[in-house]
Amino acid sequence: MSDKTTSLTELYRQTVLNHSRNPHNCRRPANWDREAEGHNALCGDKVHVYLGMRGQALADVSYEASGCAISLASASMMSDAVAGKTESAARQTIDDFIGDLSGLQPGKLEGELAALGGVRDYPSRIRCATLPWQTLRAALDAVQETVTTE
Repeated sequence: MSDKTTSLTELYRQTVLNHSRNPHNCRRPANWDREAEGHNALCGDKVHVYLGMRGQALADVSYEASGCAISLASASMMSDAVAGKTESAARQTIDDFIGDLSGLQPGKLEGELAALGGVRDYPSRIRCATLPWQTLRAALDAVQETVTTE
């Protein structure tokens, strides 16, 4: 294994562990405008996303979640990545994230989100990482049904 591969793998592990142990924005807010629920039956991950809107901007992005470290870390990073963005920019971020992990648009992830690119090496875990993002999209679309990764 090259030094570059080793350092990327270590960055992936550290980032996932940090966000899963110390999640950002993991809370049920007092008020929200949109919400959606997601479930990954294969792994048991569950996420409930809450959005506080200010016009077309996601002023507050929070969630409640349970599940594996990858799902929890992804929810934490998702909430950081889209908070304050317009709906349009948030949708583009969702598309970039899911496109990158699915291999359809590799190289789209930057910053901490790039660390989750390591999930591509574990295809069964891609669902864990994308569940919060699919649930965020459902909240933006006001989908009432539970999002599943099936």
